[in-house]
Amino acid sequence: MTNRSLGVRRAALLASSVAMLGLLAGCGGDDGDGTASAPPTESGTAASATGTAKPSDSGTGGGVPTDAVSNSLTPSAPPSPAGGTRCHTSELSASVGRNDPGAGQENFPVVLTNESSRTCTLRGYPGTAFVDASGKQLGPDPERSATDLETVKLAPGQSAWAGLSFANPEVSGASTATPAALLVTPPDEEDPLKVTWKAGKVPVSGNESSVRLIPFSPGTGA
Repeated sequence: MTNRSLGVRRAALLASSVAMLGLLAGCGGDDGDGTASAPPTESGTAASATGTAKPSDSGTGGGVPTDAVSNSLTPSAPPSPAGGTRCHTSELSASVGRNDPGAGQENFPVVLTNESSRTCTLRGYPGTAFVDASGKQLGPDPERSATDLETVKLAPGQSAWAGLSFANPEVSGASTATPAALLVTPPDEEDPLKVTWKAGKVPVSGNESSVRLIPFSPGTGA
């Protein structure tokens, strides 16, 4: 074989070796278990991005509901005053004035006095009920007279009175009972005040057994 033929053969073998090395490199590296590593893909990059909290369109931090953030940033409205200028049960004391009988009627002033440090108002009728020692009501609910209402302004220490009247049982012949107390509820209130009843028997059933009321006026009714 000539030198020229040997040179050509060596060149061919060298080219073949280089080609084999290129093929091996193109197959990628081995992970140690015989499996070739796959090249990174776009989906792998997207999966990594979804693990990061994404701000919402409103600019608040991710994972926090938009309405929760807006509620926490919105100042709450100031509470409105309850009851206005009305006198509340807790600000008042109650009493029953002296009987002023006439024409077969027993007439008592039911007096409420402002014990608070503010000026308040009363308008309308008191709620009233005669009760026994156990708190059970005696007799029917009172009737209200058809009289114009007046708003009574009470400065601290001032009083207003409402009239309570009923027919004398000895004249009317109504059945009677002796109450332990009179419950008095200020207008538009729910909690009553209890006044010990010291005026004897009241009508509770039969003819002329109704108790009548007139609305509040300034003073004590004396």
